[in-house]
Amino acid sequence: MCDGRQALAMGQAARELELRTGEFELATQLGEVRTIPAGPPGRRRVPAEEIDRLRAEPGFPDALRERVRTVGTTEAAELMGIGPGRFLRLTRAGCLGPVRFYPNRYGAVVWLYLTTEIAGFADREPGLMRGSIPAAMRVMLAGGQDWRGRQWRGRRVAQLMGQAEDRWESAAVIAAVLPPEELASVVDDPRERSLLRELRPPFASVITATAAARESFDRVLTAEEFDEVMWYRVNLSRALATARRDAPARPREATSARRRPPGFANRPSRTGTYGSVTELSRGRKSPSWTTETSSLPSRS
Repeated sequence: MCDGRQALAMGQAARELELRTGEFELATQLGEVRTIPAGPPGRRRVPAEEIDRLRAEPGFPDALRERVRTVGTTEAAELMGIGPGRFLRLTRAGCLGPVRFYPNRYGAVVWLYLTTEIAGFADREPGLMRGSIPAAMRVMLAGGQDWRGRQWRGRRVAQLMGQAEDRWESAAVIAAVLPPEELASVVDDPRERSLLRELRPPFASVITATAAARESFDRVLTAEEFDEVMWYRVNLSRALATARRDAPARPREATSARRRPPGFANRPSRTGTYGSVTELSRGRKSPSWTTETSSLPSRS
């Protein structure tokens, strides 16, 4: 129990919930553990009543751990009763999105998936578990498309947009996934670019011990495909227009703007003036694959 304390620091909350650091980080990102703003901007804590609520749940802490349990490609395929190769094709085609990743020392990206989402997809799409892959999906994969990075970026953008505390922070989330040259072409004012860099939130806490790992990490955080880049460009322009209207003096304060400290945070997604943050985050709507799929998703 929390003994009357109003809110707990993140590390203490993780210990009380008996979660490892990675489990706790993911739990807050997914909304399994509610957090609130506390103290300096960017700092968050966990309400004591949230700790008590979770500890009182049946099966604590195993039930909570199971909701944030992640697995890699091989174990995920085993859980779905399919081969790793088929699972890889499904994830590259955007059927399932990863929730975490890490680059190994050689620079290869290891994607991790929620077991609850794996089970749900297998139940919803039994036709994709056996038999021939839809023709449109085969064409897409033969063309080299891989939706795993896009799916992870979209999910993370939605989470961070949900916790942004003003319009400039919202714009900073979108700006964070654009390549530098694309950002510069959208934001030609260097003061605004400086502000967006300072307000950039932490996208992932990943250890990168080698140059190859760091390069892979940066690549995952950056939109690459033309249509995804254009999607974020358009929405950044809209976000900036709103921010400039609501707080036109903010860029002049860029040199003193605070930098969001690292940590774990979550706030339920909300709708802004330029659309749902979930829609905004996608870059392009994920293809909905069924055994009846007959055409490729539009690139527009």
